[in-house]
Amino acid sequence: MKPLFKWGVGALLVLAVAGAAVLASRRGTPVQLVPVARTGIVQSVVATGRLNAPARMDIGAEVTATVLEVRVREGDRVRAGALLLRLSDAEARAALQQASAALVEARGRATQQATVAAPVAGQAVVQAEAAFTSAERDFQRARELVAQGFFSQQKLDDARRALDTARSALQSARVQAQANQPSGVERTLAASRVDQALAAVDIAQARLARLSIASPVDAIVLTRSVEPGSMAQPGHVLLTLAAQGGTRIDANVDEKNLRLLTPGMPAKAVADAYPGQSFDAQLNYIAPAVDPQRGTVEVRLAVPNPPPFLRPDMTVSVELVGGLKKDALVLPSGAVRDADREAPWVLALQDGLAVRVPVKLGLRGVGSIEITEGLKEGDAIIPQTEKAIAGDRVRPGPVVAPVKGMETPSFISR
Repeated sequence: MKPLFKWGVGALLVLAVAGAAVLASRRGTPVQLVPVARTGIVQSVVATGRLNAPARMDIGAEVTATVLEVRVREGDRVRAGALLLRLSDAEARAALQQASAALVEARGRATQQATVAAPVAGQAVVQAEAAFTSAERDFQRARELVAQGFFSQQKLDDARRALDTARSALQSARVQAQANQPSGVERTLAASRVDQALAAVDIAQARLARLSIASPVDAIVLTRSVEPGSMAQPGHVLLTLAAQGGTRIDANVDEKNLRLLTPGMPAKAVADAYPGQSFDAQLNYIAPAVDPQRGTVEVRLAVPNPPPFLRPDMTVSVELVGGLKKDALVLPSGAVRDADREAPWVLALQDGLAVRVPVKLGLRGVGSIEITEGLKEGDAIIPQTEKAIAGDRVRPGPVVAPVKGMETPSFISR
C-alpha cells in the first residue's frame, strides 16, 4: 500500500505543476509597461562652443620710437578712432615745423613773383621798347648823315651797335615778361616749389600721425604687451583687439544630430562664467563636411545682441531649438522600435497579447519621442528592454512612470 500511496502523491504533484504552467501560459508573461503620456516636448541639440570675435587685429608701430603713453588696459572697450598709445614725437614735430616754414617761404616767393616780378618785367619791356625805338631812329639818322658826308663811318658803326644792343635788351625783357606770366616759366617754377613744400608738409604730418596709434574700429582690448618707456619697433605686436559687433559662437555638434540642424534655427546660449544669464543666438552656418576623427560637424551661431559681459574665447553652452510643443503624445525613446527607419513601430499590450503597432513620429527630445499617429494617451507600450515579441501572450508587470516633457530647454529654464 505504501508504494502505491507514494506513486499517487507524485502523480498529483506532477498534475499540479502542469496545471500551474498551463494556467500561467494562459495568463501570459509579466512585462514592464510604459504608458503613452500627454506632455510637452522640445526637439533640441545641445553643444558646447566658444565665443569668437569677427576679427582680431594686432596693433603695432610703423616706426621705431619710444612709447610715451598707453591709454588702454586689457578688457577696455574702445571706439573707432580712440587713441590707444602715443610714441615719442619731438623729432617728427620739429620736422613738421621745418617743412611748414619752407612752405611759407615758397608761397611768399610765389606771391612775390605774381605781384612784384611780373609788373616789373612788364615795365622793363616798355622801357626796352622805348630804347629800341630811339636807337633805331638814331641809326637811321646816322646813316643819312654818313651818306651826305656829314658823319664818318665810325659814327654809323656806333649807331648800329647801339641798335643791336637795344634789340637784344628788348628781346630779353620780353622773354622775362613772358616768364612772369601765369603760364610762364618763372611762375611755373614758383608754383612747383610750393607743391614740393606742400608735399613735404604732408609727409611730415603723416610721420607725426604714425606716432599716435588709434583704434581702427569699435573693439575690445584683448592683450597689452607694452608699457610707457619701452621701445616700439615695426613688426612687434603692442596690443591685440577684437572687433565689436557680429559676435559668433563656434561649436561642434555630434554628426548623429546633423539631420536636426537647419540654418536659421533659434538657439539659447549660456556662458559658463554667467550660468544664470542666457542670451539669444541663431544658427547661420553648418560645415559641409564631418570631422572624421571626432565624428562632429562644425556649426556657427550669430549673436545679434551680445550682452556686455561676453568675452572672446569664453566657453558657452548652446541649445538649438528645432521644435517645441506643450501638448503632445510622448514615449521614451527606448519604447519606439526602428525609430530611425522609414517604418517605426511599438509593441503594445492589447487584450493580453503583445501587438506590433506602426506609428508616426514627430519631435524628438532628449530621451523622448513624439507620437503623432497610431497611439492614444494611456496606451501601454512594452519597451525594448523586454524580451517579448509580437504575438506573445503577456500580462502587465511593473509600470514605468510616464515621460516628463520639457517645455523649455533644460539649462535655459534655470
